[in-house]
Amino acid sequence: MKASELRGKSVDELKLELQSLLKAQFSLRMQKATQQLSNTSQIHKTRRDIARVRTLLTEKGNG
Repeated sequence: MKASELRGKSVDELKLELQSLLKAQFSLRMQKATQQLSNTSQIHKTRRDIARVRTLLTEKGNG
């Protein structure tokens, strides 16, 4: 996910995106804990996406 894609979204859309990313992060952590996750780089990418969304929410003043 690119920051330019996120900049076109409204605050409500960003909040929904953040919620889905947090759920995905939880799911990936559970898969890692049970040794079901084969591609561990997904956790890193999800964390970066969460940071991007939170940064944009802060920039828009509704963080």
